[in-house]
Amino acid sequence: MIKAGKAMFEVTLAPARRALDAEPAREPSAYAALVREIGEDGACEVRAVFWSETCARLQLFRTLSLAQHHTRIAREAHSLKSAAGTFGYLRLAALALRLETTAETLGDAEFRDLLDLMDAAYAAGRAQEPRG
Repeated sequence: MIKAGKAMFEVTLAPARRALDAEPAREPSAYAALVREIGEDGACEVRAVFWSETCARLQLFRTLSLAQHHTRIAREAHSLKSAAGTFGYLRLAALALRLETTAETLGDAEFRDLLDLMDAAYAAGRAQEPRG
């Protein structure tokens, strides 16, 4: 039965995954806009906080029981969506939105699959950050 649920999840998310794959992991102009607004030093500091908080938040999701903490998970996903959008992590923001809006109805396997996608989206965005 779990397999059937997972199969249904994969079928229903397949078009969404393709759409996410078409979405760039990171929009470079987002950081440039932040630099224009608050300066290079401020943007660098805020980005470091984003990276730290995003790592912590992604780890936190894996420690929370979906059945017991779906409200907190949705709230954390909302915060992640906003922060990811600010820094141009478009895939991560889209996945966080999905988690925010479906936390109450997701099954455990679906939740874990979504967390895996979020981890991958974050890693892809970080990989596109300029070096130096």
